[in-house]
Amino acid sequence: MKNVTNQIQNLPEEIDAINQRGLVVWADVNDLSPEFKQQFNDQHIPVLGVRQVKIWGLQVDDERELLGHERTSIAGEELWEIILEAKDGSRYNVNSKFVVAAPEK
Repeated sequence: MKNVTNQIQNLPEEIDAINQRGLVVWADVNDLSPEFKQQFNDQHIPVLGVRQVKIWGLQVDDERELLGHERTSIAGEELWEIILEAKDGSRYNVNSKFVVAAPEK
C-alpha cells in the first residue's frame, strides 16, 4: 500500500488481508452496540480505506498537577482504522480490532 507521501508501506498481515479483500465482517469483540452494527450490511461490509493512526503518549513531570506522581507517563499507541461504508452510503472509521476480512465465498 502507498501512504500519503507515496511511499510503499508494509501492512500488518490482518490489515493487509482486509485491504486486499475489500470486505469485512464483525469480529467476536462485542464492544459495539447492536444499533451501530445495524447500519451495515449483515453479510459483508465494504471497506473504503485503511489508515494508520498514532496516538501520542503523555508525560507529566510536575507534581503540582498529580500529587505523589512526580513522573507519570501514559504510553502512546498506534492503531489501524478501517473506513467502512454503511447501507446508506455513510462512512465510519472503526478500529481494526472490531472487524476481520470477510471469508471468500
